Amino acid sequence: MGESLKGLWKYLREYKKECVLGPLFKLLEAVFDLTVPVVTAMIIDKGIAHRDKEMVLCYGGVLVLLAAIGLLCSITAQYFAAKAATGFAAKLRYALFKHVETLSFTEMDEVGTSTLITRMTSDVNQLQSGVNMALRLFLRSPFIVFGAMIMAFTYDFEIALIFVAAIILLSVVVFGIMAVSTPLYKKTQGILDHVLQSTRENLTGVRVIRAFCREPEEEEEYRGKTVFLMKAQMFVGRISALTNPLTYVIVNAALILLLWRGGFRIQAGTLKQGEIVALVNYLSQILVELVKLANTIVLTNKSLACAERIEGVFSLTSSLEDHSRKNHSRPGEKTDFQKDEGEKKNAFVSGEKQQSAGTEKSVKTKLVFEHASLCYKGALEPSIQNVNLEVKEGQVIGIIGGTGSGKSTLISMIPRFYDATEGNVFVDGRNVKEWDLEKLRKKIGIVMQKAVLFKGSIRENLLWGNEDATEEEMVEALKLSQAWEFVQKKEKGLDSFIEQGGRNLSGGQKQRLGIARALVRKPEILIFDDSTSALDYVTDAKLEQGLKTLSYHPVIFMVSQRTSSIRHADQILVLEDGQVLDVGTHGELLERSKEYREIHESQYKNVGEEAADFA
Repeated sequence: MGESLKGLWKYLREYKKECVLGPLFKLLEAVFDLTVPVVTAMIIDKGIAHRDKEMVLCYGGVLVLLAAIGLLCSITAQYFAAKAATGFAAKLRYALFKHVETLSFTEMDEVGTSTLITRMTSDVNQLQSGVNMALRLFLRSPFIVFGAMIMAFTYDFEIALIFVAAIILLSVVVFGIMAVSTPLYKKTQGILDHVLQSTRENLTGVRVIRAFCREPEEEEEYRGKTVFLMKAQMFVGRISALTNPLTYVIVNAALILLLWRGGFRIQAGTLKQGEIVALVNYLSQILVELVKLANTIVLTNKSLACAERIEGVFSLTSSLEDHSRKNHSRPGEKTDFQKDEGEKKNAFVSGEKQQSAGTEKSVKTKLVFEHASLCYKGALEPSIQNVNLEVKEGQVIGIIGGTGSGKSTLISMIPRFYDATEGNVFVDGRNVKEWDLEKLRKKIGIVMQKAVLFKGSIRENLLWGNEDATEEEMVEALKLSQAWEFVQKKEKGLDSFIEQGGRNLSGGQKQRLGIARALVRKPEILIFDDSTSALDYVTDAKLEQGLKTLSYHPVIFMVSQRTSSIRHADQILVLEDGQVLDVGTHGELLERSKEYREIHESQYKNVGEEAADFA
């Protein structure tokens, strides 16, 4: 746990001044607080005892002055502590988000979205509160506790021993509860992850839940998880709640002893009444500060558990090794990322062949799968295995197969969302593992299986594909994707507002805008991952015709459940259980592939040849 704090400490470096001034002003406030009982004792013993009004007014004014200065110090300390804590949280949250963005899909799948959200929000907020409290009270409270004990020794040694015993017992209680509650708080945060995951699943899939009338079952399951969280929080809360009553019992017992022994001292004349009042004030200060310290420690326990969870995210490293970026550390050596624009052409030049990873690729070859297999982390069997495919420039590749056959897995190896666990994938004659990730992905435009749009205007969403795109290029992409028809009907056109996730659009409209976003990029490799499933046959056919009119000639991967969407492809891969059963054109596969023929006939047995031909 100490290592966790050490790793996160660097985000406080820019706030060294605040981290020093905050506790310093708190210590000044503590000094004035320790002076108050002394002044009070002088008012009683020198002013009230001798009926000296001037003395009472004089020392009363001193008390008011001490209170004003203490308040000013407290406000100043709070300002610096809050500034350091909020700045620390902002930098930590940004660094955490930036690190999460570097993780591959494998780590995302392993950790889980709900856990990452919890750690980036709840855990960081908890850590912010812990830093704030630590800067304010971790020095002030012990200073007052030990300062009050030392002041007690200046009055009476025997009575001061009561303070020593009380402080020892209070420390045992506070730190004992801390030792027990720290791991429990960490466990509670883990349970919160599961509740958040369930919340996210239910909110995301609310339409499916209602469609299948599963509300009662989901409510019952969610109630069970929240009750379990409640019980865990109550259990650790009860342990932490023991702090206050136990500390009050100890302090009140010490107060009884103090008054009992102090009474005898007053009768013997060794102590004055004002000094006893001062000792009682010091004991009350010890009580208040130890309660504050106990609450701070409880909050610190939570913060330490959260810090360990956050550090756990930082300890994750992407399984995708970016070799080009690693080479940047070699002084004097040029890398692919540093080469000039003219050097881009050296991969393929007319009439030449380039050797990469021991395999020769012809000049017109754009992409190659060489015995490529992929097994997801934790899976018992590969999701795609031993794929061999050579794709020429400008070719259209169709991929078809049943659900779970590995279609999305196959195309995810091209932009390196996942790395092939066996074999290789080559783009422009170079193994994708040797490419700089950013440079590789700029060559690729992909339309995901689930259309994802972001809150903002249509224009802003299209600029995700190419931030330098002109309005003419965006309109052209919208026309090619068959989205311009509904976009131009909107009152604000390209500036029309899209809600988060595209909630104010239909499924087909979202898919067409997703396709337009990829087309604006003008990529060398264009991937459609079953991204036309919500389109009707006519719109799908128009989209296919539009792709043929592109001013450039990208490699197109068309993953689809419909044979109509891929029937004009140059090559069609038929997948089943992660294996390529056959490769060929639409006509060839209808003749020799039983699986492809069954898929095709199942889709057109009720619509007639005319509809099939049109599609």
